Amino acid sequence: MQTRRLTAPLAVGLVALVAVSGCRTSPSVAAYVGDQQVTAVELQAAVDERLADPAIAEAAAGSETDFTRQVLSLLLREEVYAAAAQRYDVEVTDADVSAFVDRSLAGQDAAALFAQAADQGFSRDDVLESARQQLVRREVAEAAGEGGALDEAALRARYEETRGDLEQVELGYLVVPDQPTADGVVGELTADPAAYPAVAARFPGQNTLPAVAPVALADVPAPLAAGVAPAAPGTAFTVTVPQVAGVVVVYVGQRTTPSFEEVRGQLEDEAATGLEEAGAALVDEVRTDLDVTVNPRYGALEDDVVREADGGVVDLLDEPAGTGTGSGTTGTGSGG
Repeated sequence: MQTRRLTAPLAVGLVALVAVSGCRTSPSVAAYVGDQQVTAVELQAAVDERLADPAIAEAAAGSETDFTRQVLSLLLREEVYAAAAQRYDVEVTDADVSAFVDRSLAGQDAAALFAQAADQGFSRDDVLESARQQLVRREVAEAAGEGGALDEAALRARYEETRGDLEQVELGYLVVPDQPTADGVVGELTADPAAYPAVAARFPGQNTLPAVAPVALADVPAPLAAGVAPAAPGTAFTVTVPQVAGVVVVYVGQRTTPSFEEVRGQLEDEAATGLEEAGAALVDEVRTDLDVTVNPRYGALEDDVVREADGGVVDLLDEPAGTGTGSGTTGTGSGG
C-alpha cells in the first residue's frame, strides 16, 4: 500500500461543520453547541494563543476578522466531534493521533508539516485535532457497525493482495562523471557493499543518496525501476538518465517484505477511506441534534464555515470581547 500523507490539504481542511438553528444569542457568547457555549472571551483567548506564533500572526495580518471566524469554526468543530465521540462511546488517545500522524508522514519531517500549516494560519494543535477528528470518524462508523473493511479477515486478505507492492529493497544510487568511472564504482560496490557510504561521499550531489536506504519497490524512481526489478541482491548496475549529467550507478541490496503486523496500520488507513465517509455522516447527525447556533455578530454560516455576513463587514474589534455593548453586537439577552 502507498502511504497516504498528511500534507497541506489536511492542514487547510480544518473547517467547522456547523448549522444555524434556534434564536439563542447573547453578546458574551460567540456560539452555542448543544448545552455548551463558546464565549467571546474563550474565542479571543484561542485567537491570541495562535497569534503568539509569528508565522500565524503573519498569515493573519490584514485579515484579523476572517482569522477570528476561522478559529471560531475550529472551536465549534472540536465541540461537535467531542459530542459525537461521547454519543458513540469512542475514544481517540493522544498516542493514537501520534501513531496516525507518523504513518501518514511516512518519514517526512513533521516540523515541516507544522510550519506549512502555520503559514496558512493553523497551529500545531489544529493539525493534531484534525487528525484526531479523522480517527473519530472511523471509530464512530465502527461503533455503528460500518467497520467490516477493518476486521481481521479483511485486513489479512488485503495484505495478501498487496504483498508484491509492499516489498522493499535496499537501494543506493549516485552520479559519477563518466562511464569508465561508473564501471569502476560498480566493481567497488560489488566487491564490498559496506563501502557504499564512503563511495557515495566521493560523488556528492542532489542525485546521490549518501547511504543505502529501504525503498518500496513501487516507489523506486521510474528511470531506475527497470534495472532494479531483476537485479540480484548485492549487485550494482549503471544507467543514463535524461537531464542528469553523468552516469548513474545503482546499488541493489537485500529485498524484504514487511510482515502483516508491521503494515497493519497502513492497511487500516487505506481501508478507512469509506469508513470515514460513513463516520462523517454520523457526525453530521450529531451536529444537527446539537442545534449549533452562531452569534450573528461573528458573521454568517455558508457552506458550513463561519463567513462574513451578507449585510456587510462585521467589525469584531470595535469593542472588548464580552462587554455586551457597542455597534458590533446583534441581539441582546439569551433569546429563544
